[in-house]
Amino acid sequence: VAVVERILSVDQNRRGAAEPELLGILWCSNPHRRENRIQSQVIGDPFQQAQSRLPVKAIVKESEFNIQACLHVALGLEGYIPVRDSTRTPLQPPTYDCGVKPIVLAPSDSIVATEYWHLLEDGRVQCDLCPRECKLREGQRGLCYVRARMEDEIVLTTYGRSSGFCVDPIEKKPLNHFLPGTPVLSFGTAGCNLACRFCQNWDISKAKQYDVLADQASPETIARAATEHGCRSVAFTYNDPVIFHEYALDVAAACRPIGIKTVAVTAGYVNPGPRAEFYSAMDAANVDLKAFSEEFYRRTCAGSLKPVLDTLEYIRHETKTWLEITTLLIPGLNDSDEELDAMTRWVIEFLGNDIPHHFTAFHPDFKMRDREATPPSILSRARQIALDNGLRYVYTGNV
Repeated sequence: VAVVERILSVDQNRRGAAEPELLGILWCSNPHRRENRIQSQVIGDPFQQAQSRLPVKAIVKESEFNIQACLHVALGLEGYIPVRDSTRTPLQPPTYDCGVKPIVLAPSDSIVATEYWHLLEDGRVQCDLCPRECKLREGQRGLCYVRARMEDEIVLTTYGRSSGFCVDPIEKKPLNHFLPGTPVLSFGTAGCNLACRFCQNWDISKAKQYDVLADQASPETIARAATEHGCRSVAFTYNDPVIFHEYALDVAAACRPIGIKTVAVTAGYVNPGPRAEFYSAMDAANVDLKAFSEEFYRRTCAGSLKPVLDTLEYIRHETKTWLEITTLLIPGLNDSDEELDAMTRWVIEFLGNDIPHHFTAFHPDFKMRDREATPPSILSRARQIALDNGLRYVYTGNV
C-alpha cells in the first residue's frame, strides 16, 4: 500500500475562501468489492484542513497493472482531472426551497439537457429513456436518481463526473472474445434504473450522495487517458451507462477518432429510441440477462424481462456491436435446470449459438444477505446445460 500526500489548497482568485480545492484521492485495485471502492475521498473536514493546511492523504492499492498509470489517470493528465471541455453546455440549476434549507439538484457544471422526454397533460414530464418512464414534477428525480426534472425538462445531473477509474483486463467486464488480452480503462458514475436486491455494486448504483462523484473528467480527457496508458478500449461499467446516455455518447465520440473502442456493461433496460442512438456508438456490449422469468425481474429487480430480450435481439441483428451475455446465478432463485434450459435455448434460437455466455457467482450483498454464495457446482451445471443445448462459448467466473 502506497501513501500519497497532497496539500489541500484554496485558490482565492478562482473559488474563494469558502470553497477549498480537493486534491485527495482514494485509489484501489478491485472496484467490484465494496472495501476496494474507487472514489475521491477527503479525510476529515475540508474547511478545517483548508484553514490549518493539514495534508490530505490518498491511499493507493497496487493493482496487477501499472500503478503509476492508474494514479496518472486518477489525478488527470496534467496533475488532476480538469473541468470538462466538451461542447455540451452546462445548465444552471435552480434552487428549491423545501422550508428547511435550499436544495440544489447537482453542481452546475454536471447538469446538461437531454432529449428523451415529453410533457404530459397533467403537467408532469415523462422521461422516455428507459421502460420505467418516470413521470416527474419540478425538482423530482427518477428512480435512477441521476435524471431529474428541471424547469420543465429532463436533465442529466452527473455529466462529466465519475465514481472512479481503473485499468482492467478486458476479460473482467467480462468480454472474452473482444480485444482479448488487452487492458481497458473502466469507469462509471452513480445510480441505476433497476433496483436489484442482490446488486454487487450497490454503493455506486444506489449512491445518492455527490461525494461518490468527486472525480471530474471530460470525454476528451478520458480518451487521452486511455491512449496514454495503452488501453485499446474504454468501458462504461460499475453502474449502467444507459442512465448517463449523453455522457457515454460524448466519450464514445471522443474515443472513436483516435482508435479507442467503447464497451457498455449494461442490463439492457432501455427504450427503442435511445437504444438505437446508444448502440450506434458502442463497439461491444456485455448485457446482464439476470434471469429468464418476468417474476424474477418484477420481484427482485423492479423491472421487466421483455425489454432486455428486445435489446439483446436488437444488438445482435440491427447493429455491428459485439455482444456477450452474463447471468449472475443466485441459488434457489434463477438457477433451476428448467430456467437455464429455457434461457439457453432462447439464446440459440433468437441470437445464435456463437454468443459467448458467462455464468457468474453471486455473493451475499445489499438487500440479499440471506442467501449463500453460489457454489462452483451450480456454475458448472449451468455451463453443461448450455453446452448440451448447443451454445459454443460458455464461461464461469466470479468464484
